Amino acid sequence: MLTSKQRAKLKSIAANEPAIFQIGKGAISDNLIEGLDSALSRRELIKISVLKNCDYEADDLMRLLEMKLRAEAVCRIGSKIVLYRYSSKEGVKHIEL
Repeated sequence: MLTSKQRAKLKSIAANEPAIFQIGKGAISDNLIEGLDSALSRRELIKISVLKNCDYEADDLMRLLEMKLRAEAVCRIGSKIVLYRYSSKEGVKHIEL
């Protein structure tokens, strides 16, 4: 569970990052989950853009991804979702919280 201070720090880091995934009409597939999981393992913090033609609302999608990826939802601003998960992989640049 992230504290409000940690959440604020992650949110400020994510503000300068581009969205690396887009979720649209196909919504959630196994390939998407694998890609998101891999990205979280390498980066710890990812930003996702939810397209207008997506079958899910951004809030519902954020909660679903949180459960499937065992990640923390940092924030949702409009159609952007930011997720965080600590990576135990070697060689990953860790975010200091």
